[in-house]
Amino acid sequence: MGQRSTGRVTASFWLAGCAGLALGAEPLRAQLPPQPADPAELDPSAPLDPMPDLGVEWPDLNQPEPAAPPEVQGVAPEAAAEATENAAEQVEDASAARGYRWTISGLEGVAEADSILAGFDERSTLKSDRKQTANAAQIDRRARADAELLAELLHSKGYYDATVEPQIDVSDNGLIVALMATPGQLYRFESVELPGLDQAAGDDAQLLREAFAVKAGDPVIAQKVIDAGIALQVALGERGFATAKVGEQDIVIDHEAQAARLVLPVTPGPVARFGELTVSGEPPFSNRHVQRIARFKAGDRYEADEVADLRRALIATGLISSVEVTQIPRDEGRTIDLAVKLEPAPMRTIAGELGYGTGEGFRAEASWQHRNFFNPEGALTVRGVAGTQEQLAAVSLRRNNWLRRDQVLNAQALASHVDRDAYSAKTLSLSAGFERQSNFIWHKKWTWSLGGELIATDERDTIKATGEPRRRTFFIGAIPGTLGYDASDDLLNPTKGFRLLGRVSPELSFEGGAFPYARTQFDGSAYHPLSDTIVAAGRIRLGTIVGAQRDDIAPSRRFYSGGGGSVRGYGYQRLGPRDIDGDPIGGRSLAEFALEARIKLKAFGGNFGVVPFFDGGTLSTGAFPSMKDWQFGTGLGVRYYSSFGPIRLDIGTPLNRQEGDGRITVVVGLGQAF
Repeated sequence: MGQRSTGRVTASFWLAGCAGLALGAEPLRAQLPPQPADPAELDPSAPLDPMPDLGVEWPDLNQPEPAAPPEVQGVAPEAAAEATENAAEQVEDASAARGYRWTISGLEGVAEADSILAGFDERSTLKSDRKQTANAAQIDRRARADAELLAELLHSKGYYDATVEPQIDVSDNGLIVALMATPGQLYRFESVELPGLDQAAGDDAQLLREAFAVKAGDPVIAQKVIDAGIALQVALGERGFATAKVGEQDIVIDHEAQAARLVLPVTPGPVARFGELTVSGEPPFSNRHVQRIARFKAGDRYEADEVADLRRALIATGLISSVEVTQIPRDEGRTIDLAVKLEPAPMRTIAGELGYGTGEGFRAEASWQHRNFFNPEGALTVRGVAGTQEQLAAVSLRRNNWLRRDQVLNAQALASHVDRDAYSAKTLSLSAGFERQSNFIWHKKWTWSLGGELIATDERDTIKATGEPRRRTFFIGAIPGTLGYDASDDLLNPTKGFRLLGRVSPELSFEGGAFPYARTQFDGSAYHPLSDTIVAAGRIRLGTIVGAQRDDIAPSRRFYSGGGGSVRGYGYQRLGPRDIDGDPIGGRSLAEFALEARIKLKAFGGNFGVVPFFDGGTLSTGAFPSMKDWQFGTGLGVRYYSSFGPIRLDIGTPLNRQEGDGRITVVVGLGQAF
């Protein structure tokens, strides 16, 4: 970067940056030409290493007479010397260790004073060594180092005439270091020129000019110039200028006028379009599959963020550890071919889970997965569950990015045995479907799924009137589908917005004759921040089964309510009508709601929170939920906000407890309750 200084001021300042505006470059900042470093400045408090070959010992830095202060940027030598002399005169024993405190004055009315003070706190020697007592000479050196730091920070914010004078006084509680700043006038750009940018025609030129946020009249702030240059480089790539180059900045500081002129040459080059895409490396994805994942095709206008999106999408498959995309210009830069090189990630995963739930008993689950068993992205998963009330074996296939990006094809075969208070079932199931799901990288607004399911299940329940057990075998065909809309701001810990999800499953059952029915359920939730630390959240759920009586529907296909994902305070599936033995019988309709306040605590680093909640629900054997038989639960939850999402512990109690209901229920899970 070039710079020139004009005017009558003898000391010249300049902005030092990096050529080409490379991301992560050292920020521009005003500074004097390099001066010899004072060895005492390197670590004011550390003793010097011995030098036996020298033949003499190092001088004792704890002696009361300090060395003459060097000249530092923004700190007048006379002021530094006077501060040292004043401190020596006021301290009877300058070699004695003592505590100190410090003050900063003169920043009133300074633009971005808070940012300057924050930067000072991060790098201050006085602050970092405040817990270590020091003698007068050491405190003096820290004061002068921090005076130089404060002057440097003022220069970086456009106050190029700023000076800082350190002063040390004595009080009953120790030494007081005063840093007295004189900011001077704020320098502003009198002109900002981007020669060559007019080669971009029409709207492109205007949009690119707006991307460079520094304008004439703006303060001469180093970091904003760097940020504007990076933003311009990004905007050029997004507008199709794949071979664009941003030159070196030429900044002229006029100390007499207290202003600056900025010239930044730009060579946009031609507007480019995407060309061919080739793939190499492992796993052996075809060009066609990677092109399907990309949001662009050959002939589309080049956009740099589309290339970055392709990298993220390939990493998101879980099969690739790193992606290298090389741009290959041709046709004088008008076409950009992409060479994609893949590095594989581990393909196999073994996972396990162990837990206990009220009403569900102990449960252990293990799974093995090969995520590219069928190339490309065909995952095979074998899963097993062993528990006191559930046993299961399942094999599933899943193909991501099937036919189009973010579309998933899945199929599953399972055999299970479930033994609940409400029923027991031995089930064989075959299912398949395709879906569009949301994930942590692409949080989608709309999601949907559609599939088919064949079920053979032998189930035991009781006759409600007599309590006599019975066992029946059902053969069921279902076509389940879902449609969801998510306008919340986070999958696991939403703080604002809302979610809607509808489920419908037309089913045909064969047991004592064939009869059709349809299961329908609607879920909605909303989130509203009341303050920086409190979020109000609520949800509702409505469900109905039409076309069949409750007694004709297989017990496992009925609605149940109660538990951690339903009405907290009640045991799993314990809410609603029961038989004469007190066991739940399920229903054809339900209505639920939940209200809670998510309060994040400032203590413990802000990683914990409490959640008071109030839930309610009703379950009916008719097609519509009864508004008279509501049951309510309340309680308090604790949240630990980990790096991968909140871990929740909810403790609830039923307000209108029925016979057989416990007084306390406990739920542990990952993510918020809804």
